[in-house]
Amino acid sequence: MATAGYTDTRLYIDGEWCDAKSRETINVVNPATGETIGTVARAGVADLERAVAASRHGFATWRRLTALERAQTMRKAAGLIRERADAIARLMTQEQGKPLAEARIEVNSAADIIEWFADEGRRVYGRIVPPRNINAQQTVVKEPVGLVAAFTPWNFPVNQVVRKLCAALSTGCSFIVKAPEETPASPAELVRAFADAGVPKGVVQLVYGDPPQISQFLIAHPDIRKVTFTGSTAVGKQLAAMAGQHMKRATMELGGHAPVIVAEDADVELAVKASGAAKFRNAGQVCISPTRFLVHNSIKQDFVAALIKHAESLKVGDGLTDGTTLGPLANARRLTAMSSVIDNARQSGATIATGGERIGTAGNFFAPTVITDVSLEADVFNNEPFGPIAAVRGFDSLEDAIAEANRLPYGLAGYAFTRSFKNVHLLTQGVEVGMLWINQPATPWPEMPFGGVKDSGYGSEGGPEALEPYLVTKSVTVMAV
Repeated sequence: MATAGYTDTRLYIDGEWCDAKSRETINVVNPATGETIGTVARAGVADLERAVAASRHGFATWRRLTALERAQTMRKAAGLIRERADAIARLMTQEQGKPLAEARIEVNSAADIIEWFADEGRRVYGRIVPPRNINAQQTVVKEPVGLVAAFTPWNFPVNQVVRKLCAALSTGCSFIVKAPEETPASPAELVRAFADAGVPKGVVQLVYGDPPQISQFLIAHPDIRKVTFTGSTAVGKQLAAMAGQHMKRATMELGGHAPVIVAEDADVELAVKASGAAKFRNAGQVCISPTRFLVHNSIKQDFVAALIKHAESLKVGDGLTDGTTLGPLANARRLTAMSSVIDNARQSGATIATGGERIGTAGNFFAPTVITDVSLEADVFNNEPFGPIAAVRGFDSLEDAIAEANRLPYGLAGYAFTRSFKNVHLLTQGVEVGMLWINQPATPWPEMPFGGVKDSGYGSEGGPEALEPYLVTKSVTVMAV
């Protein structure tokens, strides 16, 4: 039974909220207290078979609606999300841990994303190609690819689903999502808003359960034509290989290890304010979180002092408590991972300038941490920490900083701070990432591409580019008779 203010989460299949056929459930734990607050239904093969069958029928209905009709329904869903934002945010904070203010931002931004994709779906154009024979007509049309299988993580329970869902729905596809078992209630409320807005039964299915079982079933299923995943690089490679075996289209938004290059002429106050806020947002559990701070040696001391002050100013606590600016890590595994990162850094000769340890014994709280004098061999400079740890290293030339930024196989996001247009040009041309923010924190607006290069994946979940993987291009030539 759910605790007060939290709801047990069921599957959503063929327009109905339902338990798993087996009646199996998974416990949901509040990371701020370590207590079980509810359960989520655990889908089995029979439930997945039903979801695919429903999605097949839903696709037949949804694809026949006009782009305008689909957009109108999606906009209704966005309105419902805004009306319910506070309630959804509270669910998210209880199951994920992030401060309530951050949860509200995530939910309201989801409404913006829905509206943008709704309108962009109305701009899916074909074209007329001048024929070589005057008696012929040549056209190019865009059609929905079909049934989509999506897999999303726990760090942004709503926004990781909504980008995939809206790209699918705006192009006329049906959609099955395996949402995160650790944070199930808030994505369920996202789906509820679409159901209440009038999305026909069978168009959207929501399942939870055993990730390997669900991914293997859905990706291999002949009715599934598109796969989209957000998560770790290791798992993404496995799913991409599986999709390739079955000739399925795939979008992969994978891990990052974002460099922050602070040039000699940077505004230090701005750099600390922007990158510090981005670093500790969601306790650093963000795929585009700044992680490797590369600071020019002439300003490194000032930068580190200001970053330490920023970290120590954060209020760590339960996300539902007023004034909390840094919540708990999402699960106990992250605590273990943070301790391992810190131990390795110390062994590599780094200095723990502030933080570096768990706070208390209840909940998954870890102190905001700044590490200096970090060796290139240290784990924190080679693998994404995915937590509230900022590692700082100096450099003497911008070219050296760019080379270090590009050293790793990751290329999702990057940040830079400089007053020089020449440096902006060098950074823009030289840093190998899918997204680069200069003199500002991340602004992943829905109209801009969102995705990485190298081991950080392929495909986009923002901008017009996000719709293309959900569309099939068909060439049609007609000869007059």
